[in-house]
Amino acid sequence: MTDPKRLILNLFEMNCVSHITHGLWRLPGNRRTEFNDIEYWTDLARQLEAGGFDAVFLADVVGAYDVFRGGPETAIREGLQIPSNDPLLVVPAMAAVTEHLGFGITFSTTYEPPFSFARRMSTLDHLTKGRVGWNIVTSYLPNAARNFGLDGEIDHDTRYEIAEEYLDVLYKLWEGSWDDDAIVEDREQGVYADPEKIRYINHRGPRYSVAGPHLSSPSRQRTPFLIQATQSSRGIEFAGRHAELIFTGGRSFEQVSGTIARIRDELERQGRARDDIKFVVGATVIVAATREEAEAKLAEYDRSASIDGVLAHASLPFDPTAHPGDITLGEALRREGRGDDLAAAFLPQEKTIAEFLSTMSGFHRQPFMAVGSPADVADEIESWLDEHDIDGINLVQYHSPDTASDFIEFAVPELRRRGRLREVYTPGETLRERVHGAGPRVAETHPAARFRGGRALDVAVESERLQPV
Repeated sequence: MTDPKRLILNLFEMNCVSHITHGLWRLPGNRRTEFNDIEYWTDLARQLEAGGFDAVFLADVVGAYDVFRGGPETAIREGLQIPSNDPLLVVPAMAAVTEHLGFGITFSTTYEPPFSFARRMSTLDHLTKGRVGWNIVTSYLPNAARNFGLDGEIDHDTRYEIAEEYLDVLYKLWEGSWDDDAIVEDREQGVYADPEKIRYINHRGPRYSVAGPHLSSPSRQRTPFLIQATQSSRGIEFAGRHAELIFTGGRSFEQVSGTIARIRDELERQGRARDDIKFVVGATVIVAATREEAEAKLAEYDRSASIDGVLAHASLPFDPTAHPGDITLGEALRREGRGDDLAAAFLPQEKTIAEFLSTMSGFHRQPFMAVGSPADVADEIESWLDEHDIDGINLVQYHSPDTASDFIEFAVPELRRRGRLREVYTPGETLRERVHGAGPRVAETHPAARFRGGRALDVAVESERLQPV
């Protein structure tokens, strides 16, 4: 009899007031408005480690949501990811008060050069003793492009082309610039590091020219644990080449399972094993001592939710709240002269405005949603693991700290009883070791491994990118 699949358990967070549960910062006792205070983050880190969480997953954006109603005003009023702070800077504080908790940090490949980011991530990997992962994103907000000197958003596939070269540079710095034994610490000879074992990378590519050497010495993982959020065809191709964990989702279990199957096929095409990637989904888990208490808490959240915040977050190109609830979405678009807009093609035009708004109010919940007693939610989570090919969840914060506190008090003991969560941490393990159960470094089949020991640093960028491992 095989052991039950263990749940990868992360908390989904962001360094802001309103992340993805809009309007709920107003709830009594919610500490969301304390995000500027270091104590918010250190208290959260201690709480999560006490509850056996694998990591805290920190989202980020580098622009404001300014599509809905033609500007950022709605997002600003709602505190919708503005104001927001850099996610990287809270990690050392959380790491200082924990020994085991991992950190998944979102950073975009599109707008900032790779050399300085490589050093920041190596520094964090040193300071955390290998507990950091990087959520690779390419940024999607039009305002983000304008913040970095561009007139408009770079198209989707071009952003992934940029990301390919960006990672080539990072892999060369992290894996190829320093040998494992470059640090000698010879006090008698006065030699700290051997210059024969440290090298320039001399990257010359279509977008980047980076000489090196990497300024940080090799950290526990060297290349941080690599995470990606994707569903698109181009993103799946990129994930098959680079990712070690995927944060995915969809409107149905079937859609999620289909995406996972496509990624596994792409892994195989890229010369990697079909199980080289773990899959986590955003999950709503509202748990209490009884189902009735959990449902009452969810009802309270529903009453406090802001539909304006949801619509602004979705960057909806028109305002359905300006129309009567009993007309269809298609009719509302036609009244605005927008029936043929490209954006309109993706909207359920047959639904009434009222139906559409009721759907949007819970847009981040389905299909991975569990509400009830400890046994109720454990049953649901087990079905996700066993029937839908996922490996873990990013627990959505509805209330800080109640969401995590309730999960730790009620769900964690039940999941441990069923063998779905570890009882204790393994001392000294890196985030990669925890998630994949192998060593602290990327696998030999991963493209980053090509550069170990300075190998392949002089291979042309185009051939590196186009040839499978």
